[in-house]
Amino acid sequence: MKDYLLVIDQGTSSTRGLVFDRQFKVIGLARKEHPQSFPQSGWVEHSPETIWQNVLNTCQAAIKIANINVEQIAGIAITNQRETTVIWDRKTGKAIYPAIVWQDRRTAQYCQQLSSAPIQEKTGLLLDPYFSASKIAWILDNVKDARAKAESGELAFGTIECYLLWRLTSGVHASDITNAARTLLFNIHTEDWDPDLLTLFNIPASLLPKVLDNNAHFGTTDKNHFGASIQIVAMMGDQQAAAFGQACLHPNDIKSTYGTGCFILMNTGDNIIQSKYRLLSTVAYRINGKISYALEGSIFNAGTAIQWLRDGLGIIKTAQESETIANQVSSTDGVYFIPSFTGLGAPYWEPNARGAILGLTRNTKAAHIVRAALEAVAYRTKDLINAMQLDANNKITHLRVDGGMVNNNMLMQFLADILQIPIERQSMIETTALGAAFMAAIQLNWLHDLEEITHILQCEKIFTPKRPNDLSESLYQGWLEAVKRIRV
Repeated sequence: MKDYLLVIDQGTSSTRGLVFDRQFKVIGLARKEHPQSFPQSGWVEHSPETIWQNVLNTCQAAIKIANINVEQIAGIAITNQRETTVIWDRKTGKAIYPAIVWQDRRTAQYCQQLSSAPIQEKTGLLLDPYFSASKIAWILDNVKDARAKAESGELAFGTIECYLLWRLTSGVHASDITNAARTLLFNIHTEDWDPDLLTLFNIPASLLPKVLDNNAHFGTTDKNHFGASIQIVAMMGDQQAAAFGQACLHPNDIKSTYGTGCFILMNTGDNIIQSKYRLLSTVAYRINGKISYALEGSIFNAGTAIQWLRDGLGIIKTAQESETIANQVSSTDGVYFIPSFTGLGAPYWEPNARGAILGLTRNTKAAHIVRAALEAVAYRTKDLINAMQLDANNKITHLRVDGGMVNNNMLMQFLADILQIPIERQSMIETTALGAAFMAAIQLNWLHDLEEITHILQCEKIFTPKRPNDLSESLYQGWLEAVKRIRV
């Protein structure tokens, strides 16, 4: 019997391979980090070949840990870091340049020179280096012979899920709608690539993949990769997958994911909300041709601040240690940490902003800085929640959370205090992979109704506000003053 799902969760910092059973329990998991490359200030790159090898290795390891045969796997689902851009040779499958990561800011000046008039109306997005289009243009203009090869049809573009699909299937060039909608080239009204935007960014249409539903049949793996062929039955951008895994299935359902960055998605049903407060309108999912939209706020740096404390400053040894050290002090003693290593995301959209630690005194200790880094995640969440409530004309009364950082109880309690709403942490925090598994289960007819998802999820803990609202508001006003000082 084919009673298992293999999920590839390819993130910004690491790759996970997970095996789920029919009860959506993880019975095999393997994880491997990949190097982050910073060739110049504001540049962030990954090796596509390293990511590909890590996908193979973690999937093979997860299958071994699960102690199952490959023939028992009913299908594969892929979820991925969005916007990260790869261009490869159609004959060899090898990338012509490193993957330019979503955090990369190298095209900030290029974006400033373009007319942004049609972009938000067509795509729901803002003109920013965050998205794929300017990255594609940069590669075509800066890699020798790339533009000529692209125009002659020799090259292919894809975000990470698309690149992995090509490698897994030995040549299927397709994407899903949630990833296509993050490129600045996809019209979320017509649900197709937009000719005007291709012209604006000077990108040949021949580069682009076919766009399918999230629960489509995307192809079958080459049997050499896992010892047998497996059908690929779902693909989904990581934040949409996390929202799906949190059962954000109805208008106003909302979640926040805390990983490398922080991303808040609110389901808006069949309504595209054109943001007045610099948030993003995007696709939540499309199943069997029926589309649901979302309103999104994006924070570029969350977990990266903790990684920097570990790898850059060396004041913590592990990410888990951050909670213990932060709890050595009861407050930051006036210190604010703004982790805008690669610019400020929503609602500021300052691509050239850089990080800062403000309010230092001779009394400042490592614990104050660690605590300030964690508190910054809560402040940035409040930035987004405030904007989202204004756009949706709706008060947010609770927040579902997931991602690696939500294991930190100190952070979750501070988040509840700053937002002054309950924070709901699920027992399964790997909701990105879980959402992809749910989508695969729909394609395989393991789930027949979306509402079944709500019955599978279990809330592990609810954090309720403990600080008085006036104290929380005073702390947040201090944050806003600090942000003013680093905006360019």
